[in-house]
Amino acid sequence: MRIAPHIALAAAALLAACGPMSVERAERECFQRARLAAAPRGMVAVGAGSGGNVGAKLSLSVSSDFIQGRDPSAVYDACVLQKSGQPPRQPLYTRSDWRG
Repeated sequence: MRIAPHIALAAAALLAACGPMSVERAERECFQRARLAAAPRGMVAVGAGSGGNVGAKLSLSVSSDFIQGRDPSAVYDACVLQKSGQPPRQPLYTRSDWRG
């Protein structure tokens, strides 16, 4: 059968996608998790339109890491190690975009 090689190729591609990611990508993804471990993030918007229409919007993100009181730096380090299999190359608190 000629289908078997195609199935094997598709299975190999799926397994490769499940492997570890690059340290740089893991750092980017884990950075947001560490920010949420430091403090909840949110947004409030209020607006008024013509005819007296009033609208409001609220968005709040709270992580379980924050609720459990985990150290954001430890969350970041563990996350990067789990996703990439390597420790972070850049510590959390030296990142220029950190706003903990």
